[in-house]
Amino acid sequence: MIDPATGAEAKLRVFTTRPDTVFGMTYAVVAPEHPLTEVLAAQSGRAEEVSSFVAEAMAMTDVERQSEDSKRGIFTGAMARNPFNGEDIPIWTADYVLAGYGTGAIMAVPAHDERDFAFASRHSLEIRWVVEAVNAAADASGDPDGESCEHSAAFIGKGVAVASGSFSGMSTEECERAVITHMEAEGFGESKVNYRLRDWLISRQRYWGAPIPMVTCEKCGLQPVPEADLPVLLPQDVEFRPTGQSPLTFEQSFFQTECPKCGGSARRETDTMDTFVDSSWYFLRYCDPHNVDAAWSPEAARAWMPVDQYIGGVEHAILHLLYSRFFQKVFHDLDLTEAEEPFAALFTQGMIYRNGTKMSKSKGNAVSVDEACEAYGADATRLFHLFIGPPHLDVEWQENGMEGTARFLKRLWRLVLEEVGTVRDRPVNSADEEIRGMVHRTIHKVTQDIETFSFNTAVPALMELVNDAYKWVQTGDGAARSVFDEFTTALLLLLAPMAPCVTAELWELTGHESHIHAQSWPEYDAELAKPKTVVMVVQVAGKVRDRLDVPSGISESEAEALALASEKVQKHLGDGTPLRVIARPPKLVNIIP
Repeated sequence: MIDPATGAEAKLRVFTTRPDTVFGMTYAVVAPEHPLTEVLAAQSGRAEEVSSFVAEAMAMTDVERQSEDSKRGIFTGAMARNPFNGEDIPIWTADYVLAGYGTGAIMAVPAHDERDFAFASRHSLEIRWVVEAVNAAADASGDPDGESCEHSAAFIGKGVAVASGSFSGMSTEECERAVITHMEAEGFGESKVNYRLRDWLISRQRYWGAPIPMVTCEKCGLQPVPEADLPVLLPQDVEFRPTGQSPLTFEQSFFQTECPKCGGSARRETDTMDTFVDSSWYFLRYCDPHNVDAAWSPEAARAWMPVDQYIGGVEHAILHLLYSRFFQKVFHDLDLTEAEEPFAALFTQGMIYRNGTKMSKSKGNAVSVDEACEAYGADATRLFHLFIGPPHLDVEWQENGMEGTARFLKRLWRLVLEEVGTVRDRPVNSADEEIRGMVHRTIHKVTQDIETFSFNTAVPALMELVNDAYKWVQTGDGAARSVFDEFTTALLLLLAPMAPCVTAELWELTGHESHIHAQSWPEYDAELAKPKTVVMVVQVAGKVRDRLDVPSGISESEAEALALASEKVQKHLGDGTPLRVIARPPKLVNIIP
């Protein structure tokens, strides 16, 4: 950090969970309540503006400051120096950074953090891309001449480091380790584990919440409801009054009861527990739903727990996961379940926006599912939701999007029922073999995509297969019957989870007696799935300079030799000898001059 008054260097300790992105830092942020915030502003002559912003930010709750709509901030007037590349970057203060998290200051890498991206976009700050998706290497951002493409969102996944000096070409994991090692060796950084927990309390009273099984007796005091009288059931015909009080407080048939100890008059507790109390353990009831003697038996929990996969929206999943883990660990200590953790895996889905606002019934901007299904069909509606974008990211609704998926399903229908092109009983030729290879590559890809929730790439893969099959059946000798049947069987099985109605109908119409959703998942042949050639991207100093068609089995030495022999690469290397060549055949070669 540069002291605005003296020009001398001082230290600003920042925190990041992504050390592999240090070369993408374009600004730093200190929390409004950080002790340096107003000091920096005063030294740079911006005390009045920054103090006013700090006062407004401090009046907000942490929840408000962490909301997705909060992107407020102001430049402190001070600059910091990135020790990795020596660049000076502006120091801002922003409401989305909290003093109690990390060091109260962050290195902002807007290209690879969603909140930083939104903030940088709003305040016109530089967005620099330093991580590239591995599976996007063949379509790497930027053309061979090095011009970068437009990005509409941050890339928060793992991949390969680019434009990161000597760390370029490393995988995210390799780069993280190398960056931490370098920081610790140079003495300007260290690795650390931070935990972030919020207080837990029962705060949201609801009539439909879980009753608290306690009664109050004037003689005996607070008494628990006997186990034989459990569960306490809520009345069904309560009166809701505009007083803000629970309707249970007016329901005499509910709150008037007997003391379980002395038999005298007692008052039943009318407060209820927050609904999270039930949702923190309900999954265990599914293990033993018909048990009338207990919520579940330890034997049933042993057989079924933990839950294989948890899926939920980020707004609900975070606290629910925390509470569920607490409950599960208590049950484990009580020998009610063997599993210490309730869920084996987590997937957090994103939100759908419409006209820039989260889609919800309360905001009146939701799309009617009934209307969409009536206009385009249930399968086209479902496919569009899967196709619209990565399920873990927020996406903007596109009004005409379902027209494309509806057209695809119509093309699928005509193709499978042989209403287009020709299918003949003839020997298999090279065109048929090429389709067989595509089928097995698609089985492999869609299987992986579904297992990793990458539905948005599974759907295009199936669309591409259908498009190529259209050309196949309409070209030359058409399609060989044996390969066409293999193709349609695999295609319908792969599409069945995503378009269950259309595929079930086509399965029956093509002569299958059993139901498609009772079939086994198709398996791919690794030899048939091997592409003959792939596109290898060649980078110089992290920028794409060429793309070469190479054999899929090319070795590291062969990939390096071809990359160095490229005329486009030579133009950027000149007469110099590369400092380092990182080959990741057959997809990528990165040359560090």
